Amino acid sequence: MAKWARLFRIVTVVSSISIFTYWFIKKSAVAFVDNSVGLQVINKLPQALDFYLINVNKIDNTTKLEPKHVGKIRPEYYRVEYLKMDKSDEYWIVGYLGKKNLVYFSQHSVPNKNIDQIVEVQNYINQSMKLSDAAKKQIDAYNYENTKLGIWITLDFLLLFLNLVLLLKKNNKN
Repeated sequence: MAKWARLFRIVTVVSSISIFTYWFIKKSAVAFVDNSVGLQVINKLPQALDFYLINVNKIDNTTKLEPKHVGKIRPEYYRVEYLKMDKSDEYWIVGYLGKKNLVYFSQHSVPNKNIDQIVEVQNYINQSMKLSDAAKKQIDAYNYENTKLGIWITLDFLLLFLNLVLLLKKNNKN
């Protein structure tokens, strides 16, 4: 029975390492998307802002908002994102100063999906309070899901590390 338990532990550790390796490569690879619209967000404000991008997808007369974290952009710097605009012709850009202080919201349409977009953030503006509230709710849910995912991955790595140490410890005694 001990040999079966050891074999099970080896299979579990090897499969876990391979799954996490695949997941990290997939998450860290640059997200170039075929037939996508390139979006360049330039921060012209005197402070660094944390930007989020919300793609507005329209599927069967329903609107689905898909948030994505662009990142914290320093003054006079930019970030490039690639948007898959198959089911969409609109996106929103949301800027935060700090954790909860929404200071920038703009709504953009994409009339021609063959031309890349450039957005220069030059002032603090909120184009629509109603849409910015919906965006804020989506971003809060997105951040909550990412926090939950981070906790689960940390716990999984802890279990993987413990199993690996126990497996190697048994190996050294033999």
